[in-house]
Amino acid sequence: MKDTRRARVSLGLLLAAALVLMTVDHRAGDDSPLGSLRGVGTTLFGTAESAGAGVVRPVGRFFETMVGAPDAQRRIDALSAENQRLRRDLVAQSLDRRHSTELRRLLGVAGTAGYKIVTAQVIARRGTPGFEEAVELDVGGADGVRPEMTVLNGDGLVGRVVHVGTSTSTVVLLSDPASAAGARLEGSNEIGVVHGIGESGRQLRFRLLDSTAQIVPGRRIVSFGSQRGVPYVAGVPIGVVERVEATPGELTRIAYARPYADFTALDVVGVVVQSPRRGPRDAVRPAAPPKPAAPSKPAAPPRPDGSPEPDASPRPEASERPAVPDRAEVTQQPEALRGPGAPGEGI
Repeated sequence: MKDTRRARVSLGLLLAAALVLMTVDHRAGDDSPLGSLRGVGTTLFGTAESAGAGVVRPVGRFFETMVGAPDAQRRIDALSAENQRLRRDLVAQSLDRRHSTELRRLLGVAGTAGYKIVTAQVIARRGTPGFEEAVELDVGGADGVRPEMTVLNGDGLVGRVVHVGTSTSTVVLLSDPASAAGARLEGSNEIGVVHGIGESGRQLRFRLLDSTAQIVPGRRIVSFGSQRGVPYVAGVPIGVVERVEATPGELTRIAYARPYADFTALDVVGVVVQSPRRGPRDAVRPAAPPKPAAPSKPAAPPRPDGSPEPDASPRPEASERPAVPDRAEVTQQPEALRGPGAPGEGI
């Protein structure tokens, strides 16, 4: 359309007519004659606006997503890093709690027995010439550790130091086939030698020097100790006997014991740098496992009339019961029945 005088006049007339109609419609209110036209216009333009918004909105959201994608990726990366950090903290807290528990048990054993120890942590499992099972500790000569010192943890005897560096040391485990330590049965003076047999330390061989000594499964073993506590101090729990091997005609007895220390899961240990002047004997041995309760006798079924069934176990008659001798008969026993050197007075 050309910009002519006629066009400008037509545009001015249309604007004036629109202003007049808007004024009349506004002043008339609900009774305006243009109400129906306004409703039709609202419907038409509203529908067109909704359709346009339905087309434009997804396109706008797409561009908003494209523009905000770098920020969203940065937020995702930050949340992922935070999640990994929280997981590491959780694992570290769990390890700290376990280390704290093992350290408390170790210090409890050392305090009860009177051992002076240097606490250490197992940092590697390694082999050393002449031995198959050995571990590396994070303490060495600078910490007062010397070769041929006893190593234990909160459960029992672990091994002995065989090599010492400035800040590290090597410990050969008691489970190594080349290891041997003097041992003693709990509550007695029966001694023997404990040997490692490999097999990841699941069992130890205990050779009792007295073939006539009584040894049964369940007996516990502690270290007998060496001269001046080198390489093994006395009183450290070693293990509990699980089975005894029949050795007829031999001068020694052989038993197999389950060690207290778990040689496959060592963490916090202690190196005994000074042993007590007096051996602790059985002071630090673990508590004996509880004995299984005897099975209870099933109750007898009631009679048809409701009364309980009487005890069917036979009772000895008066004539069958063993007569209990009175004190006079006991004190007047024949001389031949008394032991050698037994006093002539009553028992």
